[in-house]
Amino acid sequence: MSSSSTASPSSSRAWLGVAAITASLFVFVTTELMPVGLLTPMSGGLAVSVGIAGMVVTGYGVSAGVGVPFIVAWTRRVDRRALLAALLVVLAAGNLITAHSPDFVVVLATRLIMGFAHGVFWAIGVSMATRLVPDQASRAAAVVLSGMSIGTVVGVPLGTFIADLTDWRTTFTIWAGLSAVVCLLVAAAVPSLPSTDAIPVREIFLLPVRNGRLRAVMITVTLYVLGHFGAYTFIRPFMEGQAAASPGLITILLIVFGVGGAAGNFAAAHTVTRNMKATFVVSCAGLVVSLLLLLLVGNHAAGLAVSVALWGIAFGAANLCQVNMILAAAPDAFEAAMSLNTMGYNISIALGALLGGLFANNVGLTGAMWFGVGLTAAALASAFASMRTAPADEAAARPA
Repeated sequence: MSSSSTASPSSSRAWLGVAAITASLFVFVTTELMPVGLLTPMSGGLAVSVGIAGMVVTGYGVSAGVGVPFIVAWTRRVDRRALLAALLVVLAAGNLITAHSPDFVVVLATRLIMGFAHGVFWAIGVSMATRLVPDQASRAAAVVLSGMSIGTVVGVPLGTFIADLTDWRTTFTIWAGLSAVVCLLVAAAVPSLPSTDAIPVREIFLLPVRNGRLRAVMITVTLYVLGHFGAYTFIRPFMEGQAAASPGLITILLIVFGVGGAAGNFAAAHTVTRNMKATFVVSCAGLVVSLLLLLLVGNHAAGLAVSVALWGIAFGAANLCQVNMILAAAPDAFEAAMSLNTMGYNISIALGALLGGLFANNVGLTGAMWFGVGLTAAALASAFASMRTAPADEAAARPA
């Protein structure tokens, strides 16, 4: 993998850098998903409906998606450590502004700007980690992606808990401080990483045209992300409406989801290099089954717990799979391919939240869950179909 060509720091320093990148993912993911846990109080505090409040997730996803290939290409001569530090400064400032925003319009505009930074992180973050420890690239990718699991296990539930004790604005103020601390950690722990495989914008957009494997991966990822976020964005009001869940129970269930995500991430780390396609198919099947269970038995606490745990496991595994699938499909242009994948992923988050909101407002909250079932089932069909192609992915999943 060409992106691994870099001066190798000492092992302990390299893994400290990986830890700093993981912490960066933690604050980015919790900032992106925090409104999911705070959707009800945010909608009340900003005097908008729950469906409209979901636009803060939609707007964030739109900007994270549409801008990333351009920004990655335009900054291809910028050292990746400096770029990551700059992204974290944007995140810290955005969280602080959100915390003190007077109305919904300011919150939405701020999140649009923050989304650009979030998208660029996804494009460069995993690549940076694999360059720090090129002989253990798969392990580094799994460690960095654990930041997403930690965010859902600890970050989002903690933010929800803080908001229940104080208010949602306090949560964003605290996350502004955390983002600033992580910025300092990146500056101290990550060595200089000049860009090595970034390419011009035109070449980025030609990648899926020339690379059929990459195109197939992106289609499947788009489908499961649409379905997941179409449902997950409205999980709190669904729990409140279907099972009369209290804020305390919702916090616990969000932790259950996050623990499941961590378990799925690390389980997939052990199976993805042996049979990547089968691991991804099982993950997509888990998403479908978990959403069906939520609709069938989600009207009481035990049913919610089982459904949410399986959902988290499946989503954590699917996310690790999709990064490895991108690497397998485009090992010599990983950063560029990740920028395209990030664009598709985040636009899918935005569209999923938007379409889920339309179903929630016009059909009811169960409609948003059925939307999730339909799209994750389509992703399962796409993933299953890909298993019938030439089985070269497993070998390619082992980065050099």
